[in-house]
Amino acid sequence: MIDIEPRNSAPPPSAASSPRPRRPRRTWSESARTTAAGYAFLTPWLVGFFGVTVLPMLASLALSFTNYSGSFQTMRWVGLDNYRLMFTVDPAYWGSVKVTFLYVGISVPVMLAFALTVATLLNKGIGALGLYRTIFYVPSLLGGSVAIAVLWRFVWGEAGLINAVLSVVGIDGRSWIGHPDTALITIMVLNVWTFGAPMIIFLAGLRQVPADLYEAAALDGASRFRSFRHITLPSISPIVLFNGVLAVIGGFQAFTQVYVISGGSGGPAGSTLFYTLLLYQRAFTESRFGYASAMAWVLLVVIALATAAVFASGRYWVFYGDGES
Repeated sequence: MIDIEPRNSAPPPSAASSPRPRRPRRTWSESARTTAAGYAFLTPWLVGFFGVTVLPMLASLALSFTNYSGSFQTMRWVGLDNYRLMFTVDPAYWGSVKVTFLYVGISVPVMLAFALTVATLLNKGIGALGLYRTIFYVPSLLGGSVAIAVLWRFVWGEAGLINAVLSVVGIDGRSWIGHPDTALITIMVLNVWTFGAPMIIFLAGLRQVPADLYEAAALDGASRFRSFRHITLPSISPIVLFNGVLAVIGGFQAFTQVYVISGGSGGPAGSTLFYTLLLYQRAFTESRFGYASAMAWVLLVVIALATAAVFASGRYWVFYGDGES
């Protein structure tokens, strides 16, 4: 018998002598590079957000439990004393709460209704629409300025423009800003006058309502009021919610107008003592920064609750394109 041996009779190489496989070079994927680039561009905003917003908020929360008055050497922990004094001792606190809620509860709905009315009129297809939008938007840009607040004092003063117009028809006016019964109303009128921003948003929403809905309603004999109630309002209800939330938050934070008009005192007789103005007085006039920090956090909670209440009510009257509310 012929013994045929294989050609490659050498023993297989041992595992120790086999070359090690090269590890693949680690490279960033396209998504990782995109993510890194995004965070790099976000770095300035993140630094500002945490350095200017988050950290000061946490610092104010800590100060709200102290008697901090501008000096860390005399600062000591007082627990909930600031909140107790706020709710039970401070004689001006509840008055400022009442004034602020009156301002938000009256001026915000009136301002939104006025903005929607003007937007509806502009949506009728009048000429020079861009010019009217610009004219009506300007008060929103200027309404919060110091110059307009100073001008408002002259308009509603005893020798102001309002009394000059009333004198033409034989009516003797008074200092509307200097009387407790009318001072807050003048500030409400100023807030209503700054209707431009929500008006622009309302107008954009009205122009998106399909025209065939109105045509179908007209064929069914619906009046303009019924068309507005059953077509226009449900169609723009998300925009009403959006403008309402912004207006409520802005109303609780109102400060510049009332500070200038009242001279920083909240007078006459506390009729314009807004919550933010009292907070300013406690912090920068009386140097009670710990107490003012507690007031600021209560205001934050109130704004959050008011915003949540507006959103919660939206389930009953806000309608979206998919038919869900």
